[in-house]
Amino acid sequence: MKLPGPDHPITITPNPKRVRVSAGGVLIADTAHALTLKEASYPAVQYVPRADANMALLERTDRVTHCPYKGDANYFSIKANGTTLENSIWTYESPFPAMAGIAGHLAFYPDKVKIEEVA
Repeated sequence: MKLPGPDHPITITPNPKRVRVSAGGVLIADTAHALTLKEASYPAVQYVPRADANMALLERTDRVTHCPYKGDANYFSIKANGTTLENSIWTYESPFPAMAGIAGHLAFYPDKVKIEEVA
């Protein structure tokens, strides 16, 4: 486990905007409670509370990856409009303590879904 610091900063802040996630025109998530995670030089990622996602459209996969800063990530595919978007969502169900704020949240690959921030 590594801790964020000056050489690899990670911040988690509430997003003041509404975040909507859709795939193929189907609304997957809609929230006013997204968290924006900024990690080093990577693009910012929106983490959406599971309670604000249509979990009926999601199917857990066997994929697991590890981040030395956040912990083990589990994945979901989206099944909507007869299409499956494999491993298009990741989640840290038991993140390391420094990243505890993202527990219970989902993150989406922006090349697989449409992520909109609405004022």
